Amino acid sequence: MLGTVTGSEAAARATLKRVKAAGYDGLELNRFMIHPASFMVRMMTRAAGMPTGKGGKLDWKALLEEAGLSVISLHSDLGSLEREADKVAEEANAFHTDTVVITGMYRFDYGDEKTVRELAKRLNKTGEALKQANLSLLYHNHNVELLQVKPGLRAYDILLSDTDPALVNFEFDSFWFADGGADAKTWMRRLGNRMKLWHITDRGARQSGPAMTPILKCDSVELGTGNMDLDGMKEIALQNGIQAVVLESHKNWIDKDPIKSLEKSAEWLNGRF
Repeated sequence: MLGTVTGSEAAARATLKRVKAAGYDGLELNRFMIHPASFMVRMMTRAAGMPTGKGGKLDWKALLEEAGLSVISLHSDLGSLEREADKVAEEANAFHTDTVVITGMYRFDYGDEKTVRELAKRLNKTGEALKQANLSLLYHNHNVELLQVKPGLRAYDILLSDTDPALVNFEFDSFWFADGGADAKTWMRRLGNRMKLWHITDRGARQSGPAMTPILKCDSVELGTGNMDLDGMKEIALQNGIQAVVLESHKNWIDKDPIKSLEKSAEWLNGRF
């Protein structure tokens, strides 16, 4: 979300100042954001609406400390954790966070039961390695976990049943499950206290000029301006004992400005938390 407005140290400093002023306590960092990324990663993240910019060249630790912002968690990928859990743990400790989050899987078949059960085993093993370093592992969903591996059984069902709560828990993204046609509140209730972080984005439409048909396309929108029952979700999230609420949107910002967008969403957040 901040990749386009952290292209230099001065820009990052100004951005983080506005983030703090809006009422946010911290950021959730992604390792591809805070390290120099390969050309392929830069292209993939840009295509997904999450450009890394030049953030990999910045001293994020110093910038965040100067802004008075903490780090709630560090996003990573499972392959990196399996290869170098100690290095990721060292980095998490440097940012004073005890939580590492798997961002999802690439080139992965969530529709195959055997493959998903194997993923659960890998998550348990990685969670055990991080636990030895006093870190917690969370899994972040998108919409693909809603794929049925067989009638009545979804990939996310397996991730819930086959992972050990002592080793693996969840950062629940309600936008992506709503995008996939699921009742996000039902899944939040099912997660219970295994839902440690809540990734929040509203979902709706923003009209922009005449079109051949009046049908609107849905996308992420600022909190409180869409159609999701965020207040109902908030009550469940609090009952679940979440550690933090994390705002995330990839595009479709007011005036195409992610800072204006997060400031607008802060109005909703500050009124409820």
